[in-house]
Parts: sequence; structure tokens; C-alpha cells
Amino acid sequence: MNRTIPLILAVALFMENMDSTVIATSLPAIATDIGTSPIALKLALTSYLVSLAIFIPISGWMADRYGAKRVFRMAIGVFILGSIACAVSGSLLHFVLARFGQGLGGAMMTPVARLVLVRSTAKRDLVNAMAWLTVPALVGPLVGPPVGGFITTFFTWHWIFLINVPIGVVGIWCATRFLPDIEPLEPRPIDFAGFMLSAIAASGVVFGLSVVSLPALPPIVGLTTLAIGVVSGVAYVRHAWRAKNPILDPRVFGNLTFRAGITGGTIFRIGNGAVPFLLPLMFQLGFGLTPFQSGMLTFASAFGAIMMKFLAPTMLRLGGFRNVLIVAGLLAASFIGINGLFTPQTPHLLIILVLVGSGFLRSLYFTSTNALVFSEIDDKQASQATAISAVAQQISVALGVAIAGVILEAFIYVTGQPLGLAAFSTSFMIVAAITATGALPFLQLAPDAGSSVSGHGLAREIRNTSGSVSRSEAEGVGQ
Repeated sequence: MNRTIPLILAVALFMENMDSTVIATSLPAIATDIGTSPIALKLALTSYLVSLAIFIPISGWMADRYGAKRVFRMAIGVFILGSIACAVSGSLLHFVLARFGQGLGGAMMTPVARLVLVRSTAKRDLVNAMAWLTVPALVGPLVGPPVGGFITTFFTWHWIFLINVPIGVVGIWCATRFLPDIEPLEPRPIDFAGFMLSAIAASGVVFGLSVVSLPALPPIVGLTTLAIGVVSGVAYVRHAWRAKNPILDPRVFGNLTFRAGITGGTIFRIGNGAVPFLLPLMFQLGFGLTPFQSGMLTFASAFGAIMMKFLAPTMLRLGGFRNVLIVAGLLAASFIGINGLFTPQTPHLLIILVLVGSGFLRSLYFTSTNALVFSEIDDKQASQATAISAVAQQISVALGVAIAGVILEAFIYVTGQPLGLAAFSTSFMIVAAITATGALPFLQLAPDAGSSVSGHGLAREIRNTSGSVSRSEAEGVGQ
């Protein structure tokens, strides 16, 4: 497998994923500098998520119309311009608009990167390629908080965004030099009505959930926009079944492996999306750790994610998508529940070991679902699959953070107790239960589902049909 392609794509995703979390640590410094409050500045976080929600659905059409490689380079360029605009912002309005523009670039980078990977990688190499792509994307959010704190403390918050410029320029050059030229498909007319409905639906849901979980605005605003988003989503589904070329085609869900991958992955991400919100709060409010100490502990799960890359192809070849995803999903949920048993007296080494194991299982699950989604999708449906997958991921992560916030608020309201270890313990147990249900959609899959990608059972099948198979052929299947 040519590792150059996934590594180039992964660098761009690392930049985007780190940037989306690095800002959280620096909110107080940015707010002071531009003359606003940290709570009001959380609108900038929300505007980025809303921009992703609006423009991700159109990313597949853009890639088909203008070519995936061209759109990917353009997306990096837009992200660079948005980063510069963030660095020079002097007011809340300018900063919010700059983050929205940055989100436009991010909305194209993630799904189009996956599309480039799928269209340029053989099925048998897809798991390995997805592993290379997934690890930097998982490490980015973990690196973000300590890096943001370091830059803000010893330099200035502006460099959080300006550092994206040289990284992005190198990314554009590498994409131009090394990524294959993928010809645009036969252009299809854009579904303007569908685009508007999907934009209102996705942005309404993401904005509503973000406002509910991050009270920068009155909760009624979040609930209203959430309701508008849900209604628009229902209207879009009705429209899409009648439209000839819908912007997001629900007919793709007729593929069983795709449907299982999206459904299971969405539920799993809802649970996992709550963990980065709950864990640092528990370490700081419940354990009395500093933000830097908390960040260094949570960073431990990155090592588990890196370890996964070397083992995922072999595990999927031996166990198959169905078995690996069920076991990984249930074990990952158990590790989330273990977080709720931590106390200030728990040795840090034990916490680190649990987080490393959690990072391994989470990364294994994500890599496997990302590969399963495309395992039985043809080239013409690939752009639809990447866009739908990206939309589902954004909504599920936002929903996870919102659910975590609601659980904490409900605990305080019901018990009358202040935010403490009991609230976090209860929250982790509920979130673990939600995460565990992410294994259920895979029960309906056949043991050899997606075998052209995982390689599970192919060596046996070759042996049964040909009567014999060489050792090198057997070992090569699924690598």
C-alpha cells in the first residue's frame, strides 16, 4: 500500500481536528484581547460547527463536479484564509465570521479526504489506509488543549491560527505533488432545494444542541433552532425520496453494511462525544487538577490510538467486521464506565492504563466502521457515502456533548447536590450504556460482511475453490 496518500490527507485532518479543540483552552485570553466574555466567545465554537453542518452535504457534489483532488486543495486554502482572518480579528463579530469561514474549509477537507482515499486505494488495502488516516484525526483533539495552553501562555493566542499557514501551504504542495488526479464524474445538476433543507436541518440541530450544552444564549433559542432543524430534516427526507439527484441520497441506506456502519457509528460517537467533555471537567472540578495536568492525563489515550494502527488489519482479517465491531464496541463502553469509578486517590498510572486501552478500542472501532461504510459501496456512490458519513459524525458528536451537559444538569436538579464526583460517576455510567448500544446494528451482519476489505474468510474461500493456496497468498489477503 502507498502510505503517502493517507499521510498527506491525515496531516490536513490533524490540522483541522487540532484547531477545533485548541481554541477552547485559549478562550479567556482571546476574549480579553477582543473585548468580550469567554461565554459570548463560545459562539465562535458554535459558528464553526454550524458551518461544517451547512457545507458538508455539498462536499460530495463538489468533488464529483470539479474533481476530489482540486476540491481538497481548495479546502485547505479556504481553511488557511479563515485561520488568518481569526488571527487578525478585533471583535466578536469578526471572530465569529472568521470561524465560520474556517469551517467552510473544514467541511470540505474531511469528507473529500476520505473520498480521495477510497477512490485511490484498493479494497484490500482500505483498512490499513483508514488506520493511517484515523490516528492523526484522533490525536489532534487530544493534542489541542495542551498545545493551546502552551502557545497562549508563552507566546500569544494569534499563533494558534497562524501556525496553520505553513502547515496548510505544505499540505497543498504535497497534495499537488503526490495525490493522484481523480477525474470528475459526469456532472449531475445540483439539488438546490435539497441543499437548503439539509443546511437548515443539520445547522439547526448542531446549533441547537451546542447552545443547549454551551449556554452562550438563552436555552429557548437552542430548543427552537433544534426543533426547526428536526422539522427540516423530516422535510428533507420526504424531498430526497422524490428528487432525481438529491444532495444526500437516502437510497444509499439500502446497502446493509453501509446502514449498519452509519447507525452503529453514530450511536457510538454520541457516547464517545461526551467523554472529552466529561473527563477534563472531572479531573479539574472533582480531582482538583490543573488544566495542564488534566490535559496530560487525557493525552494518554493517544498512545492507544497509535498502537491500534499496527493491529487493526490483522484483527479484522482474523475476526471480520461483525465480530470485531461488536467486541470493540462493548469493551469500549466498559472502559467508559470505568472512568466513573475513578477517585482522587486512584493512582495516575492506573488512570493512564485505562485511557490507553480506551483509546485503542475507540480507534479500532472508528477505523473499522469507516472502512465498513465503504466496503460494499461502488465508485459512483462513494461521494454520497462520504458526505452522509461526515454529516452523521458532526451531529452525533454535538449530540454527545449536549447529552453529557443535560445529564450533569439533571443530576444537580434532582439531587440538589453541587457538581461533584457523584454527578460525573452517574454521567459516565449512562454514557457507557449509550455507547454499548452502538454494537447492536452489527448483529444483523453476516460474519463475512465486507470481506473484500477485511480479508476475513477469503483465504479459506480461495482454498475451498482452488483446493490449495500458497502461504504467501494466504498471508497477503486483507493486508
